Amino acid sequence: MKASMHKAYGPPEVMELTEVEQPIPKEDEVLVKVYATTVTSGDCRVRKADPFLVRLFYGLKKPKIGILGSEFSGVVEATGKNVTSFQKGDAVFCGTRVKLGANAEYVCVKEKEAIVAKPGNMTFDEAASVPFGATTSLFFLRDQGRIKEGQKVLIYGASGALGTYAVQLAKVFGTDVTGVCSTNHVALVKSLGADQVIDYTQEDFTASNHKYDLIFDTVGKTSFMTCKNLLNTKGIYVTAVAGAPQFAQMIVTSLIGSKKLKGGLASMRKEDLLFLKELIEAGNIHSIIDRRYPLDQVAAAHRYVETGHKHGSVVITLISSPTS
Repeated sequence: MKASMHKAYGPPEVMELTEVEQPIPKEDEVLVKVYATTVTSGDCRVRKADPFLVRLFYGLKKPKIGILGSEFSGVVEATGKNVTSFQKGDAVFCGTRVKLGANAEYVCVKEKEAIVAKPGNMTFDEAASVPFGATTSLFFLRDQGRIKEGQKVLIYGASGALGTYAVQLAKVFGTDVTGVCSTNHVALVKSLGADQVIDYTQEDFTASNHKYDLIFDTVGKTSFMTCKNLLNTKGIYVTAVAGAPQFAQMIVTSLIGSKKLKGGLASMRKEDLLFLKELIEAGNIHSIIDRRYPLDQVAAAHRYVETGHKHGSVVITLISSPTS
């Protein structure tokens, strides 16, 4: 099968289309023919080994896992003998978590892990961006941020792969949402349901007198200390991008003060995908796709993601299909 691989850490050009052995499903696994996958900022960090901590997970000198991609959609090609929930021909969307490997023509996923029937009202391209973008936003808003109905929530990076889902999910939870984005994306964020939108190129949102119960930085470009004065008493600041300094602050705020800094490694769980599938089929959330690339142009997709100007998700389309 064909896969986009990197055999060394480095710039986007290290990504190459390569012929590799097609995986064979184990007794408890499902083999999926990939119709669409994505390139995320997380993929770019792994490709570059930036931060250095990446090397502790994926290989000190060179990548142990050469195929990137943590989410995809497709059709079941085969199942292990113990699999009972899926059969050949089922349309599914899936997450691979830290194992990656989705930027390929075929992927094996354990039946008990993040694999669920694709929403009937989504194309494969649209479904491919849900397992990472939507589950990550759900984790930070619900599990880390303890989002509650009636709260005031600020989403920084509201037009990105996480932010577009975060705005919609925050509205599902019944909150008043302020999105922060650049001029070009103000209309998009409003269309997602944000009650207020701040254009950070025109206004310093940290200078506002408004207070929030929850602030979610989806891109790691603000800080707890910068936003602390914007938080209500017992307010929570959640970051999707955390390094050693942020984790140290998390420990301190857990012990001292009423305002908290939260973060962590989001997990892709089957139950969360099922929850999101219900929201999608009810019309409460939908995917935003910025650009599509073929599998042999993954390097170009990485270059575009790293510009920092994308909105929504960047999808890699392997098999074009306008419907389910």
